Amino acid sequence: MSTTKDFRDYVVEQLCQIGELTCRPMMGEYLLYLNGNLFGGIYENRVLIKRVDSNKHFNLKEEIPYNGAKPMYMIEDLEDLEKVKEIIFQTLDGLQKK
Repeated sequence: MSTTKDFRDYVVEQLCQIGELTCRPMMGEYLLYLNGNLFGGIYENRVLIKRVDSNKHFNLKEEIPYNGAKPMYMIEDLEDLEKVKEIIFQTLDGLQKK
């Protein structure tokens, strides 16, 4: 099952409040970039972010975005914008240190 346009629109509406968000389609799903940096995607109506050392302490649920992919962390509550912002910024920080 691919991500619905309604869910994609909801995610974009929420996340664009924390920075310059870009949502690029890819094979029925979407890659998410904040300020030009890839941090995750929308897969089957789930917001998943890359796993890095700097976001482990949030104890997010691990999910597989698609068959054969590495596990990612799922952000379940997009309504708590301050927490979502902290998670994404720490993810981006960890990705830059790799």
